[in-house]
Amino acid sequence: MLGSRSCDGCLCFIVVAWKMEMMSIIARLFKWTAILLVVLFFGGIVAGSVVYYQISKTLPSIASLKNYKPPVITSLYAADGRKIAEFYEQRRIVLPLSEIPDTVINAFVAAEDARFFQHTGIDLIGVFRAMIKNLEAGSIVQGGSTITQQVAKSFFLSSERTYTRKFREAILSYRIEKALTKKEILYLYLNQIYLGHGAYGVAAAAENYFGKKVNELNLAECALIAGLPQAPSSYSPYHYPARAKRRQIYVLNQMVTEGYVSRHSADAARAMELDIKPVKNWYQAMAPWYAEHVRRYVEDKYGRDMLYNGGLSVYTAVNLDMQRIAREQVEGGLRDLDKRQGYRGPVKQLAEEEIEPFLTSLRRAVQAAETPPGPGDIVKGVVVDVDDDEGIVYVRFGAGSGQIPLEDMTWARVPDPEVAWYKREAKIDRPSQALRFGDVIDVRIKSLMEDETGEARAEEAGEVDAEESEKAPVNALDGTAMEGDAESDAAAYYENRRYVLSLEQTPAVEAALVSMAVQTGHITAMIGGRDAGKSQFNRVIQSRRQPGSAFKPVIYAAALDKGYTPASIIIDSAIIFEDREHDFTWKPQNYEERFFGPTLFRKALEKSHNIPTIKILMDIGVDYVRDYAKKLGVDSPLSRDLSIALGSSGLAPIELAKVYAVFPNLGRSVSPIFITKILDREGRVLEENTPAFKRVIGKDTAYIMTHLLKGVVEHGTGRRVRSLNRPAAGKTGTTDNLDDAWFAGYTPDYVTVVWVGYDQERSLGKAETGASAASPIWLGYMQEILKNKPVKTFEVPEGVVFSKIDAKTGLLPSDESVETFFECFKAGTVPTEYADPPDAVVKEEQFFKKGM
Repeated sequence: MLGSRSCDGCLCFIVVAWKMEMMSIIARLFKWTAILLVVLFFGGIVAGSVVYYQISKTLPSIASLKNYKPPVITSLYAADGRKIAEFYEQRRIVLPLSEIPDTVINAFVAAEDARFFQHTGIDLIGVFRAMIKNLEAGSIVQGGSTITQQVAKSFFLSSERTYTRKFREAILSYRIEKALTKKEILYLYLNQIYLGHGAYGVAAAAENYFGKKVNELNLAECALIAGLPQAPSSYSPYHYPARAKRRQIYVLNQMVTEGYVSRHSADAARAMELDIKPVKNWYQAMAPWYAEHVRRYVEDKYGRDMLYNGGLSVYTAVNLDMQRIAREQVEGGLRDLDKRQGYRGPVKQLAEEEIEPFLTSLRRAVQAAETPPGPGDIVKGVVVDVDDDEGIVYVRFGAGSGQIPLEDMTWARVPDPEVAWYKREAKIDRPSQALRFGDVIDVRIKSLMEDETGEARAEEAGEVDAEESEKAPVNALDGTAMEGDAESDAAAYYENRRYVLSLEQTPAVEAALVSMAVQTGHITAMIGGRDAGKSQFNRVIQSRRQPGSAFKPVIYAAALDKGYTPASIIIDSAIIFEDREHDFTWKPQNYEERFFGPTLFRKALEKSHNIPTIKILMDIGVDYVRDYAKKLGVDSPLSRDLSIALGSSGLAPIELAKVYAVFPNLGRSVSPIFITKILDREGRVLEENTPAFKRVIGKDTAYIMTHLLKGVVEHGTGRRVRSLNRPAAGKTGTTDNLDDAWFAGYTPDYVTVVWVGYDQERSLGKAETGASAASPIWLGYMQEILKNKPVKTFEVPEGVVFSKIDAKTGLLPSDESVETFFECFKAGTVPTEYADPPDAVVKEEQFFKKGM
């Protein structure tokens, strides 16, 4: 018994000792663990501090945010304040937060950072959520960034997805929150954020997607834009409308959750159909040549950085209504000329099996278009039948089908520059002479055809039957083709629409037009070519072409200052110039290829006779005329020979405009003004241009030239312009081989110059002179811009007198004079001799007075 108790006691002692030892071990472990934790804690603090220090010292200063001057667009404005162009590297319009509606602000906060007004730069809940997502994915797939963090990244960091970058971002965010108010952070964010398709900031996005100012956006539009920052390309309403819609709905739901809008308002916004505008190409939309000319000037003077990032406001002199009219008249004039030249053939030829797929592509393009083509539009079509017996060509195209009657394509002869357009052989009498089955051609939609009862369809009058309207295909937002039955319905819908058509073709010839306000020098319209989309080469400024007879007024004005009068007589007779050293003989001729004998100075200019002009130049001297031309505004070099009498030296249309403007300005030259004012981004004036006049010739000489050039319009080569039915003066110009056609003319208010020709010089065709090819464009333009404006007359200055003269001799009329008229003269230069009776013997030297 005793032994047993002894063993139990020993065992208890051992257990107690073991427990005490374990407690000691645990105590020591706890102690060392505590020490280790403390060491780790402080070591972590030290390590964190070191890391923070190392990263912090490489971080940029946020002081620059206080003086926020991001790259901003440079805007060009027309004379009436409408925008005509933008230049930028980042399309951004900076607005103060006070001009950004609360709905926009709330939409972005709800979508991007619901706790923005509570956190201090970092939303730890959002960060934790993002860490879980990243761990699950095994990579960084979600950032959980606050608006402040996005500002930090946008201004100071790259887009790399690393924890180091996130740590840097967190430090900067905290600093930004300490340095700026929440409103200041929102101001930076809403102006800086990229929102797709070149738009930086909410103001640019509002213009891009909806064509509105930001304060005009409704809730649905605000929600769509606020959904873009996460992935602008993936949520593009242009390319991915369904994704954009889902993202918009998410933003609306978030706004409801955060209490910014009611559920009712969100539901109404979600149901609203958005009118997404195509991204506007300001550069091409209104005045592309004007904008490019101004762009070059600003870049040359102020530098590329100022142009594309400096936020300049450039105010120009262009009148957009006049610019539109100029564009229309140039296009119409070139199409008329192109038809007179003949038909160059179809765009391409399709085999029978290629026709239906081609038509399907045309229909899809119509469905995707913002507005379907209608009367006046030019579209591509396919010839499906040619009926010579009925004189009709049947055509199918994207918006229906139609017929081209023979009378709308008689012009479609094979081009031949040696056959004048008005000749009988320049017309076709059967459609098959020009077109055949499978030809892809351009056609103009003239009108909807009449139905069997002879009544025009309602659509022609702009009335669409409600039931038919419901059947009309709805354009897909992303421009994709309709599928299945919908596409079949669309094909049937368009195929049932029948039109009267005319044959068209894209002109190959080019043109230029420049119009300047006489009293100010403002360039109100400028067309540098037919199509700026194909070539921005500005033929008004950059081209140098022979002006032909349009240069003659320079010589006649110079002659008036050398003692000639409008009544001077010049002998129009043959002259020959020989250069035996170079084996060259020049026998200049008049356009009519005959001589007219004794010719009045006035009549020589009105009829644009070459020989009298050459003789005047020989008399007054080539060097004198070259200097005189420079004084009037010619900057291009002129040949130092008699050929300048015929306009052989190349000039730019803008130079000719400067020259002609001297005459209605009564002898004062005026510098062309394209830019009226340039302001920097703060509104300070960098430059301002006001009319600059300089006296270059006498008032009397200038007015007499106007009187002479009025005669060109009333009796001479510019007779077509008489239908302007108001005082106008001008001169045609045509070069050898009919390569260039000009009309330069003016009224008391505007001087306008038109040039027509090929870039690669070749003949415009038989009879295509300045009178037929250029003056119709000038006339159409001037008729439109002067419509409903009061008729003005040219001011007659002091020093000019009028006297009746004999039309044949230029002397004072006798009782036997057959024809007389009133002529204007400089005071003291009126003829003093009287005309002899018609049957009197005239001394030969009389005819050579001021002549050769």
